[in-house]
Amino acid sequence: MWSKELTESLSKNPIIAVLVFGDPADAVPTAQALVRGGVFHVELALRTAGSMEALKAVIAEVPELVVGVGTVLQPEQVYEIKELGAAFAVSPGFNPRVVEAARDSNLPFAPGVATPSEIEAAYSLGCRLLKLFPAEPLGGIKYLQSVNSAYRHLGLSYIPLGGVTRENMNDWLALPEVLAVGGSWLAPKNLIVNKNWREIEDRARDAALGVVSAQ
Repeated sequence: MWSKELTESLSKNPIIAVLVFGDPADAVPTAQALVRGGVFHVELALRTAGSMEALKAVIAEVPELVVGVGTVLQPEQVYEIKELGAAFAVSPGFNPRVVEAARDSNLPFAPGVATPSEIEAAYSLGCRLLKLFPAEPLGGIKYLQSVNSAYRHLGLSYIPLGGVTRENMNDWLALPEVLAVGGSWLAPKNLIVNKNWREIEDRARDAALGVVSAQ
């Protein structure tokens, strides 16, 4: 489900900003700040009443951004965000009905996995890019290296989320099985609520330049 173009985009710019908006009016300024700082992928989480409105606005007004959607828990959400123009989607866990809806609608989708059984279930439905969640509480880098040792021959890739920070992102990105990392440290709730777009831009720039310097 993941095109070569989208995979290469994530490989080139392997940071995904996780965003939660209480007020949809904050969505576009936040997205613009991230782009100015050099972060071009986001996961806009469907956790608030205004999430869909925020998604519409960002897709329409910030074309430079690759807009993904997170916390996709129902098949109906898959069809709605696909219609709105989402580039990809992820979920915190593995729900086969959601995976099947994404496959049917040709929406690039990375289900959340935490155990070998979930990895195998996702693989059986054609998923080759998986969201490891919550990455750090599960056991961090050592856990992923250990659990993926049984599946390395399958060529699976992972996007760790949950406890990933500016301080440890390059440790994750150094793993060959990690395509990209995601986190909320780039635009946390307090910065969004206080409309501190400059700080969000600065955090994005620091992270983007940090990845470049580590390669």
